[in-house]
Formats: sequence, C-alpha cells, structure tokens
Amino acid sequence: MEITDLTPAERRVWQAFSLGQGVDFREGADEGPEAGASWGPERTIRATVIRTLLVGGPVRDGEIAGLKLTGARITGRLDLAYGAIDHPVRLRSCHFEQPPQLYGAMIRALVLSDSVLPGLSAATLRVDGVLRITGCRITGPVRLQGAKVTGAFFLDRAELGRPAAARDVATPNPAHNEAAEEPVLQLNHAEIGTDVWAVGLVAHGQFRLDGATVGGQVNLEDAALHAPGQVALQAETVSIGTDLNGLRLHSHGQVVLSGSRIPRHLNLDHARLSNPGGEALSADSCVVGELWLREAAPMVGTVDLRRSQLDFLHVLPDAWPAQVRIDGLSYRTLAPHLSAEQRLPLLEREAAGYLPHAYEQLATAYRGVGDDAAARAVQLAKLRRHRSTLTWYTRLWGHLQDVTVGYGFRPLRAAGWLLLLLLSGTAAFAFDHPRPLKPDEAPDFHALVYTIDLLLPIVSFGQEGAFSPRGWYQWLAYLLIVAGWILTTTIAAGISRALNRQ
Repeated sequence: MEITDLTPAERRVWQAFSLGQGVDFREGADEGPEAGASWGPERTIRATVIRTLLVGGPVRDGEIAGLKLTGARITGRLDLAYGAIDHPVRLRSCHFEQPPQLYGAMIRALVLSDSVLPGLSAATLRVDGVLRITGCRITGPVRLQGAKVTGAFFLDRAELGRPAAARDVATPNPAHNEAAEEPVLQLNHAEIGTDVWAVGLVAHGQFRLDGATVGGQVNLEDAALHAPGQVALQAETVSIGTDLNGLRLHSHGQVVLSGSRIPRHLNLDHARLSNPGGEALSADSCVVGELWLREAAPMVGTVDLRRSQLDFLHVLPDAWPAQVRIDGLSYRTLAPHLSAEQRLPLLEREAAGYLPHAYEQLATAYRGVGDDAAARAVQLAKLRRHRSTLTWYTRLWGHLQDVTVGYGFRPLRAAGWLLLLLLSGTAAFAFDHPRPLKPDEAPDFHALVYTIDLLLPIVSFGQEGAFSPRGWYQWLAYLLIVAGWILTTTIAAGISRALNRQ
C-alpha cells in the first residue's frame, strides 16, 4: 500500500506510526464511540491500513514505532491472525465495524480501552505485556481461550454481551437465538502472568475461566454478572496465585468454582449471589485459604461446598440459603465466634440429610478455640439427629439416655435424677417402714440407706435383703430398682462415650 492511496485521516496515522506518536480524532465534547457508526471520513480508518502498518509499516532509525490511535472509526475486519507484531497496539475510544481477528497472533501490548466492538476473536493470542479492554462495550463474544499474557489483563468497567431484552429484540425468532448461549467472555485455559482486573465489569452472559492460570489475583469487585437460570461465572479448576476478590459481586446466575485453588482469600463480602431453583455457589473440591462472606446477602439457591478445604471461614448464619451441600467440608477456624445454637441449624439444611462429618467438623472447630461447652452441645445435637434415623426401639433407648444423662454430655442430670429419687424414696419409707423379713436378725432400719440399696445395684448395705415393703411401697421399691439400673447403665454408656472421644 502506497501513501498516495490513503485518505487524509489515514495519512495522519501513517506518518505518526513511524515516530510512535499518537493521533487523536476526538474533537471537543465527543459523543463517544457508541455513535461511531455515524462518523465521517475525517475519522475513518480502514482496517487494511492498520494491518499494513503493523505488519510492515515504515520504521525510522532511532525511533520506536507504534500504533496509538484514539477516537477513530475502523471499517472492515482487522485481521492479524497468526501475525507477529513487534509494535505496541493502542486503539482507544475507537468504533470497530467488525470483530478484530487476532487468532494466534503475537503482540507486544494490546490496548482497546473505551472502544466499541461487535466482538473479539483472539484465541491463543500471545501478548508480551498487558492486554487492556478497560471500559469497552463489546456486544459479541470475546474469545481468548488459551491466550497467554505475560502481564495483566484489564477489563475494568467493560460491558460485555447484550441484555436479554436487547437480544430478544435483535433475534425475535427463538431458532436464531443460539448465539446468545455462547459465553460473552472465554478465558478458559488462558495463562495470565499477573492479575485479571475486572472491577465494575458488567457481563450479560457467561464469563468462562475454566482451567485458567492467573499468577496474581482475579478482581471482580463491584462486578455484575447477568445470566439468569444459567451459569454466570464458570471457573472450574482455576489456579490463582493469591486472591479471588468478589467484594460486592452481584451474580444473577450460578457461580462455579469447583476444583479451584485459591491460596489466600476468596472474598465474597457484601456479595449478592442469586440463582433461584438451582445452585447459587458451587465450590466443591476447592482448596482455599480464607473464605469471607461478611455481610453477604442471603444466597438464593443451593450452596455446594462438598469436599472443600478451608483454613478460615467467616460467615454469619443468615447468609446461608435454605439448602446446602457440605459433606466433607473441612475448616480449621470458623468466625465470628457464635454459640452452637446459632450454628447448628445450618447442619439441618444439608440436602443429603444427616451427615456425621458435618457435626464432627463443627465440634472440632469449637474445640480448636477452646470452647468445649459448644463442642459438647454439637456432639449432643449430632446424637439426637442420628436418633431420628434409627428403628423405634433404638430410638426409645436413645430417648432414655438423652433424658437421663444427655448421652453422657450432661452428667449432672443423672445426679439430679438420683437425688430426686433418693429424696422421694427416703421420705416415703421414713413414713412407713417396711417390715423386716427376720425380726430377730434384721438390723436397724434407715430409710436413706434402704433407698440407696434399692437405687444402686452395685452397692449393698444389707438393708434391701432385710426388709420387704408392702402395698404400693412395694411398687415404689420396684420403680427405684429399675430406675437405678437404667441410670447406672446410661451413666456407664456416657462415660464410655466420653472416653472414646478422648
């Protein structure tokens, strides 16, 4: 392409390229790139001109060439597929007529900030620097599968996809609506050297990150993901160097983090996760340093944390939804420190029903901070919940152990029962002495000692065998004997259970 074939606007860009200078077509109060389709030839640059510059444009000795273009309308398709671009590419506040094709390209740095694009095809792209689409409005899919960026990927304040209402207007025939199901952003199996910055991102469709590797953090602070009834964030088996920050994240659709590795913080403070009738958060088999859900809105939809490993979990009871899946979930520290009565209702929301491990894990967390009373309360709740799964006669024996000694966790209750029976028996037999079986050989009668003899089967003071009560006192004696056996047996079972816990 010769310079004589260029329009005046293109000639400005051509001459600035070799010097690495910028060209800004904006004039005064610019209406923005959303109106770029109406821009005239004074702001229009053909994509073939940009391609020619980047592939083999003029370079001056002693100068660093580069494309720095602002406020232009780019017509035609910018096709750099498989190209090796040695110059930085900065196309800010531009309006693209067609989606750029960057499949397999290698570029020093790519900046498309504040531009409007109908899509971006850049799978397996290689960027030796930063990739920036900050503030862009991209109505079609952004394909970056397998991309490698040595620096950071910025998509702050970007808006991807089209709202559902706009899609319905554009494609009123359901048979033509298949494109709406394609993810609006595909970063699966991408490698990002440092961070992914998506603060304030708005995505009307699925954000896909499966299998990606991020050296630093993924920042989704104040992001809004809209995919009602579908997957809003698909991030399975992601490996993140530090944090996943979802502070004030709004997700209308499922958030999937299954199998991911987040060594520091998974921060969902003040987040709003909603997927009615489905899973709001699927984070099973994850390894996370700290999961924060401070002041998060009550999640709408199921939460799946099965088999995940957490060092620290900060969540208030009212953040949990009506149903959870926490089989195999392990955590070392649970915050804030609340009573067992406030934490136990969550375990009853388990979709699979009674799970012993969930109770053991909660009790372990309480013991880890030295709250043995709360740990015992959890263990007692576990046995009561387990009782509901047993046969009727086993449940009856469980009720007896619960009422008498609280399954061994309430030893003072047994002492109370013994004291009540001892006082009742002593008062009754002091009022009406039982007759001696052998008057000449019988010892002196003591109502207290006689009652102890009846209550404690392993102790004998010679009173029980020497006297025989009459009438209803005889039935009272039988009751004391049976009660003594029950209390002794349940106390022994409780002691055994306590020793086993040690």
